[in-house]
Amino acid sequence: MPHVPGLRSCYAKVGRFIYFGRMLDKIRLHAEGQLPEDYHAQLGDGQFYTLDGRCCRFLGVPYAEVRERTLAGGTDEEILAWVHSHGTTRTDEECHMWNRFIAKLGWRDERSAVLPQRILDSGLTGKPIETLIDHIEYDEGRDPVAERAWEGI
Repeated sequence: MPHVPGLRSCYAKVGRFIYFGRMLDKIRLHAEGQLPEDYHAQLGDGQFYTLDGRCCRFLGVPYAEVRERTLAGGTDEEILAWVHSHGTTRTDEECHMWNRFIAKLGWRDERSAVLPQRILDSGLTGKPIETLIDHIEYDEGRDPVAERAWEGI
């Protein structure tokens, strides 16, 4: 998939969380008709393995409510504060574990089986892709290895 203007890296943090800001970007872009169709199946929490679903379940707030709050407006930090007040309270340790879990998803776990096919399908064979979000990053034209993206989490 090409770079999508307005869609940030999976590694970008809002508050203590990676990926959360990207989910908000997808919500906003989809509502504006600017999110490519290839991304639509990954929206929401309807499928167990989507990153949006995992993020919402970790935060304890259904995707539909996060979507509604996001589209009502406000900064990412305001939306995250709202999520904290309506969801599950998380410690710094739990947030650290979330970030490391998402950063390593697809590496020696239940999602490992899908990663090789995604790499092949996207024409990224030969890239040093070890995780699902590394695949997303390369697929959108970023190089998480050269950027050492994991160091910011």
